[in-house]
Amino acid sequence: MKESIMANTELHYKTITDLAILLKKQEVSPVEVTETILSRIDDLDSRYKSYATVMADHAMRAAKRAEEEIRKGHYKGPLHGVPVAVKDLCFTDGVRTMGGAKVMENHIPTFDSTVVSRLSAAGSVLLGKLNLTEGAMGGYNPSFDVPLNPWNTDRWAGASSSGSGVSTALGLCYGSLGSDTGGSIRFPAAACGTVGLKPTWGRVSRYGILALAESLDHVGPLTRSSADAAIMLKAIAGPDLNDPTALSAPVPDMLSDIDSGVKGIRIGLDEQYVTDGVDPELSRAVLDGVKILESLGATIVDIKMPAVDRYMPFWRTLCTAEALAEHKSFYPSRRDDYGPYFREWLDIGSGVSGVDYVEANNQRNECNGLIRLAMQPIDVIACPSTIEPAHPITIEQMYGPIDKNRDPSYQRFTVPYDYNGYPTLSVPCGFNSEGLPLSLQFVGHPLSEALLCKVGHAYESATSWFLMHPSF
Repeated sequence: MKESIMANTELHYKTITDLAILLKKQEVSPVEVTETILSRIDDLDSRYKSYATVMADHAMRAAKRAEEEIRKGHYKGPLHGVPVAVKDLCFTDGVRTMGGAKVMENHIPTFDSTVVSRLSAAGSVLLGKLNLTEGAMGGYNPSFDVPLNPWNTDRWAGASSSGSGVSTALGLCYGSLGSDTGGSIRFPAAACGTVGLKPTWGRVSRYGILALAESLDHVGPLTRSSADAAIMLKAIAGPDLNDPTALSAPVPDMLSDIDSGVKGIRIGLDEQYVTDGVDPELSRAVLDGVKILESLGATIVDIKMPAVDRYMPFWRTLCTAEALAEHKSFYPSRRDDYGPYFREWLDIGSGVSGVDYVEANNQRNECNGLIRLAMQPIDVIACPSTIEPAHPITIEQMYGPIDKNRDPSYQRFTVPYDYNGYPTLSVPCGFNSEGLPLSLQFVGHPLSEALLCKVGHAYESATSWFLMHPSF
């Protein structure tokens, strides 16, 4: 079913940035806002299936606490009193965390993940846990609800952070957390028309988060603007004694420079990379976006990207082997309790030898080195987030066996930046002739998330795509 488009006016479609102003001035209350969103979840999510668990009582307690704190002048910042949600692989004390997998259906953590703790410390209101494809991998498990794309319910909502994309696009939260191992923040952001920020690997602690592949996993926000992504990242990022892989680098004020424009920022463009094998309407929108940034003062630099497609098969070797290590408590003893897609993923991992893994890692390092060289003269790469707009959901459901029916280049714009851990920002850049969202991706050097958000914010300030949402 195709939905129509309208601009951002209602309370539930406010950006975090705009809502924070209202909350700080006490023109609306956290309780009022939270009740509005919970009511909307009640009205819509039985159809759109974005939530695995709605934590209504918990949310109302947090909203009342935030309201009292703000009333007394103890304002904590732009997330204070703002309803958010997290992908259902983030541990929540006393609340089931399933990871989209039957083997985890009775898993009730006894502590919060670091990201949940930090969102709480920022004063946000946690609405609940969001659905995902099984194990944070792609492919549908017939035992679990499939989140539906709010722009067209016959189209893919992205994976694996599908509930994060749907809930954020549909005004069922103001921002959400997802994870990205091969594209799982960027695919839902692109399919659902939201912003998706995949930070530098290690920028955000993964303590208390179910892993798919530890060397590839990233945690980051999906929001309705680049400034909102900056706000959420600032809240969750930074060193963590509970996660030795979390980077020690301090997190800057993500908003202090966001309005300074893009003059002098060097944006790399490889037109062949952007157009070959890419949906023509999508590549045209990306090139138009680059022209807009040039008109705002950015310097466009011609670059030559490496032939990244040849490195894509090695991601499967790495990811399946690492996923098998993560699921050793359940596989193969409970193999039949997995859905068909993830079960096969683990089966493939069980056949990966040590030599296979080392060779795949060598190829990953080679790809990383080539991209590093291509990026030497620039600050940011501009490219699509995906090779096409959201495809029919029937195609996704028929894949079953891994990659046998799928275009092997579909991860061309995602996997390379999971390989190297570089930060990326996906922003809406239009709609195609069928009314499906199109998405432009910016790729930066390590720890350049603030710069990416500044570029995204400048693009949004010159366009209105990020303000568009389904007309209900």
